[in-house]
Amino acid sequence: MLIPLLLSLLVCSATCKDQDSALPRLADVKAAEAFIDSAEVVVVGFFEGEESHGFRELLAAAKLVDTVPVALCTDKEVWAELSISSDTVAVFRKADNHQENLVTANVKKLETDGLVNFITINEVRYITEYNQVTAVGLFNSEVKAHLLLFVNRGSEEYAELKERLEALAPEFTGKFLFVLINGALKSNSRSLGYFGLKPRELPRVGIYDGDSDMKWLLPEGEISTERVREFCQSFLKGDLKEVKQATAGAEAKTEL
Repeated sequence: MLIPLLLSLLVCSATCKDQDSALPRLADVKAAEAFIDSAEVVVVGFFEGEESHGFRELLAAAKLVDTVPVALCTDKEVWAELSISSDTVAVFRKADNHQENLVTANVKKLETDGLVNFITINEVRYITEYNQVTAVGLFNSEVKAHLLLFVNRGSEEYAELKERLEALAPEFTGKFLFVLINGALKSNSRSLGYFGLKPRELPRVGIYDGDSDMKWLLPEGEISTERVREFCQSFLKGDLKEVKQATAGAEAKTEL
C-alpha cells in the first residue's frame, strides 16, 4: 500500500514540475517588458513560491487557455515596476493598455476554472468577438467607445474585414475597443436590433459610446480602412454629436 502511494506522489510531483518548467520565468524588468509586449494579451503569475495560494491552479489554467501566453515571476524588482505588492495573477492587454490584477489573497476558494474564467473575461484584443463572456471585459474597460463591425461569419467579406480592422485598431489604442459582432448568431440579434440592423443588411460598421449611450452607423458603402479611420476620428473630434443616431429596433435595449 505504501509503495503505490509513494509512486503516486512522485508522479504528481513530476507532473507539477513539468507544468512549471513549461512556463517562462521572468527574471528581470527587461524580460518582463519583452514578454508583456510579445502578444496582444498575456498573463503573468506573480508568486512568492510554488506553495503560494493559486500557483498550482495557474499552472493548470495555463494549459486550458493555450491561446494566451503565461509566465511566472518571483523577482521583486519586477513586482515593484508593475505595482505588484503580493501574490497576484495579472492580465496585460494592448488593446486598451490595461493591467487587470487578481490578488490571490482576496479569493478564498481559488480554483482552476475560476482562473480560466478570469483570463477569458479579460482577454480583450485589438478586435474582440462579442459574446456573453467577452462582454464583461469589454464593458468593464475604462475605454467606453466601441467601434463595432457587424458581419456574418461565413460570408465572403468576413475574414477580409476582420483582418482589415484588426490592422487599424492599434492606431486607436486607449480610445476605442474594436468589437466584432457575428450577425449570423441568433444570440446577437439584440445587438443588431439596437442599431436597427438585420443580418441580411450586413456588413456594417457602427460606433457605440458607453458614456453617453449614443450610437451611430457608418453610412452604407465600402468598408475601407480610410472610411473607418475617418469615422473614428469624427467621433473623437466630437463631430458625430451633430449626426443623426442609428435607429434602434423595437426589441432593442440600452446594452449590446
